Amino acid sequence: MIAAEDCVLVLLAAGRSRRMGDIGSKLDAPFLGRPLGLHVAVALEDMPFRERVAVVGRAECDYAAHGFTIVRNDDPDQGLSRSLALGVDCARARGVKAVVVALADMPRVTATHIYQLLDAADDENAIVASSDGRAPKPPAVFGAGRFDALVGLEGDAGAREMVRAGKHVVTTPAELIDVDTPEELERLRELVGAPEAYTRRGRQSVG
Repeated sequence: MIAAEDCVLVLLAAGRSRRMGDIGSKLDAPFLGRPLGLHVAVALEDMPFRERVAVVGRAECDYAAHGFTIVRNDDPDQGLSRSLALGVDCARARGVKAVVVALADMPRVTATHIYQLLDAADDENAIVASSDGRAPKPPAVFGAGRFDALVGLEGDAGAREMVRAGKHVVTTPAELIDVDTPEELERLRELVGAPEAYTRRGRQSVG
């Protein structure tokens, strides 16, 4: 087990949103009364991490207001690995035992699940990822012994291969929904009965 107090939360929020069309950043899209990209920040705000780091791009989400140190990724075209390296490098300077890496486009992640990941992390070489029962995915915990490897990654695959080789903690598929397309956002809104879904439906019926 690794305590939250010995970790930095690294929130990756610098995605290019290419599959969402011309909407700016998907993280600014409304979902349940707040920007999509702020949900995981709010869900984890009571966890006693030593520090919270948000690696941001063009989204307007105010992570600083939720206690995050802001690290800007000015070249998101280098892929997810660039954001991950920036966040881990910042965490490494704090001398922590591990990082918890979460994605800002996964708005249904809970603190309960993050605690389960930390409970399964047993040493500095730990890699503990989430799973929907079919495939491993973020959020994930990486022990300090993995920091150099994470910082050295390149491209858009991020830590995919490392995650596959680690431990996996299963949770419900609904908790691990990520949003990459307008259709996925609408399905998520309808799944939870978000008022934004009904607002859009009303506009379409009027049109």
